[in-house]
Amino acid sequence: MKVFLPIAALAGLIALPYLDVPLYFMHLLILTLIWGFIGTSWSLMGKFGLVSLGHGAYMGIGVYTTALLWNEFGLTPWVGIPAGLAVAVVLAFVVGYPSFRFRVMGHYFALVTLALGEVVRLSIIAARELTGGSLGMTPNAVQPATPVSWYALQFADKQYFYYLALFCWIGVLIVWRLVDRSMARYALEAISEDDVAAASIGIHVTWQKLRITIISAALTALGGMLLGMYNQYLNPNTLSGIGISLEIVFLSIVGGMYSAPGPMIGAILTIAFREGLRTWFGVNLVGMAETIYGLLLILFIIFMPRGIYGTLEAKFREKMFPDPAANPANSAT
Repeated sequence: MKVFLPIAALAGLIALPYLDVPLYFMHLLILTLIWGFIGTSWSLMGKFGLVSLGHGAYMGIGVYTTALLWNEFGLTPWVGIPAGLAVAVVLAFVVGYPSFRFRVMGHYFALVTLALGEVVRLSIIAARELTGGSLGMTPNAVQPATPVSWYALQFADKQYFYYLALFCWIGVLIVWRLVDRSMARYALEAISEDDVAAASIGIHVTWQKLRITIISAALTALGGMLLGMYNQYLNPNTLSGIGISLEIVFLSIVGGMYSAPGPMIGAILTIAFREGLRTWFGVNLVGMAETIYGLLLILFIIFMPRGIYGTLEAKFREKMFPDPAANPANSAT
């Protein structure tokens, strides 16, 4: 049963486009897969106590690097994506190494990453001649001659991008599993409990933190590229900065950042929530979504810190496998 359910779910996801799904729902499915991918990428750090509020910076730097190489030099995204990943990795190293080397932890590290997201967003806006500034830009220097262009990674049929997003989401789940089953997991858990004690038993604290940060940053940048290529419109306010970083944190914590399916559940709720707000408020009360995200995030951190999936999983295990020590009758004997 444990193996059958994931296989059945995967088969259902693969067969879904052939069920004549309406275009609007296919659009929501693609967005959900991309945001689930991004949330899982963030959770690779978050579940070990490395709370970053600046992952929007990696999204922005990755997607704008790819788009500018396409618009200015006509370089295919197959070249731009590795370049964007490289820039994101360098940025993560430049920020992460001194932070971890000099033991910038907790809310101080969160503030550093928060500033990083805003620096990237404001830099994109300042370079308006290249990026279009706050008005945004469209990565369309070379229009593909056919409806399906693998060279340009542009597809008229949403089915192609659905499978691309699904493939990437499965890939990040594999990365999650590899990290979860590696010795690095135990090292990072020890560091999150007490980094001084972890260092005293031979764990290289700076390297372990930096490695998981680079992996998380690179995957988040890839998620930003997917989102930008799918929407075919880039805007610094929707791909970097505080608002987008808060949305990543929100969906990860709400769904459950300590379990692989958690961020996807958070992405489903976030997309549904966003579409509901868009229908309800329209163009009025701009910024209301971020305000509600913040309030709900506080409530979840206080009352449901393991998220929806983590809480339900814990209750299921408690019901199916009760702890005999928790029974007063057993403790009395």
